[in-house]
Amino acid sequence: METRIDLIPAQFAEKERSLAAFGPLSASGFQFPSGVAAVRLRSDAGEVTILPFQGQQIWSLIFEGRDLTMRSMFEQPYPTREFLHTFGGFLQHCGVTAVGGPGPEDSHPLHGELPNAPYQSAYVVTGEDDSGAYIGVGGSYRHTVAFSYNYTAQPLVKLYKGRTLLSVEMTITNHKRSPMEIFYLAHANFRPIDNGRLVYSAQRTPDHVRVRSSIPSHIKPGPGYKEFIAELGREPTRHETLSPDLPFDPEVVFFIDYTADGDGWAHSMQIHPDGRADYIRHRPDQLPKATRWISRTPDQDAIALVEAGTSEPEGYSAEKSKGNAHLLGAGEKFYCQMEMGALSAAEASEIAGQIERMIG
Repeated sequence: METRIDLIPAQFAEKERSLAAFGPLSASGFQFPSGVAAVRLRSDAGEVTILPFQGQQIWSLIFEGRDLTMRSMFEQPYPTREFLHTFGGFLQHCGVTAVGGPGPEDSHPLHGELPNAPYQSAYVVTGEDDSGAYIGVGGSYRHTVAFSYNYTAQPLVKLYKGRTLLSVEMTITNHKRSPMEIFYLAHANFRPIDNGRLVYSAQRTPDHVRVRSSIPSHIKPGPGYKEFIAELGREPTRHETLSPDLPFDPEVVFFIDYTADGDGWAHSMQIHPDGRADYIRHRPDQLPKATRWISRTPDQDAIALVEAGTSEPEGYSAEKSKGNAHLLGAGEKFYCQMEMGALSAAEASEIAGQIERMIG
């Protein structure tokens, strides 16, 4: 059983207004000073702010009074399609025609058209499922280009009563009468914690945790960067404790081969010095490629514990040459689900033990 409330841009103004309430769960709408519409979902455990008509981005995520969102140069989102002109949110959906930085042979925008896509419809939903009572935001974006693309992207984010984990889903439907290549990647950006420990369900060797040595055109590294990358290539475990003196400037990227547990989930955590953790889990059978991105500079501080996707983020031509273009048949749907948020010290310890048993 669900209750759905459709949204229109005219509902949103500078003054925040209630949209729905369901026990301790609520939704309200407002407009940033920039003019971007936002829905704030609240529970007894935290709150999440979502941009219903601009990429359905998760702009911020707070659990138990702690902001999990990356630190950036943006205090608010801006109404633009340009990825780097409003890059400060907790999660951007990336794709569908390509993901990552365009290579020399590519013409697509950084991370594709999806991160700031203008959604034609959006809604608030309340209901109950196996994880409990929830309130959520979903929507639909139709993208049609003659002779090449015709798809709908339909994300859904659920905030649950009493839980400090979000459910994030994405469904992509091919409306063509012929197969279509798709790419999808979830760019979830946590805030790094000095001396936090990275614990994840993968073999921690250079074969399974591979540092990217290529440098995208929008990145301008400083002295010592190439030497640090070479060191990580030899010993990737060097990055697993986020010591403030490690030069993740402007960014470091890893490609990781994850192991799933008996239920099909792969796990990633940043364990804080006090034992609490940031957490994300994904299903490699849905999202087989995994990327880790770390950027710690004077102007931004971010860690994507795992960017789970159908491909790595090297741009259309590179990913197609690797065989990472996912072919979606006529009328077929692609679906994936992830969970992300915060864990208590006891929960983090339990999952760390599970990961240790999984990878030995």
